[in-house]
Amino acid sequence: QVQLVESGGGSVQAGGSLRLSCAASGRTFSMYVMAWFRQAPGKERELVGTITRSGATTYYADSVKGRFTTLRDNAKNTVHLQMNSLKPEDTAVYYCAASYGSAWYLEAVKYDYWGQGTQVTVSS
Repeated sequence: QVQLVESGGGSVQAGGSLRLSCAASGRTFSMYVMAWFRQAPGKERELVGTITRSGATTYYADSVKGRFTTLRDNAKNTVHLQMNSLKPEDTAVYYCAASYGSAWYLEAVKYDYWGQGTQVTVSS
């Protein structure tokens, strides 16, 4: 089992940057594929990006590709989401999620553990 705690959200103007962090408890963090999702008011939760257990491979939604980067530090049990060139449509609650094993998924239902979420607000 793993517990996840996000931090780093806030308010920023369009074109700005934010860096989200997700700290995981437990000694088996490296056994989990990690992902970032977001949910805007009135919309379904959507995948932002995923990162494999080693950190060697990442996947990003088209809407954030080239602007967002996720990386992990297995020694520190943390995963980060660097968000650049932010747009108002990036406004949402951002969640980190963990899925045990080597397979990585695009669907939220496949992720076993979730953080509490952190609000990101981008103003125009």
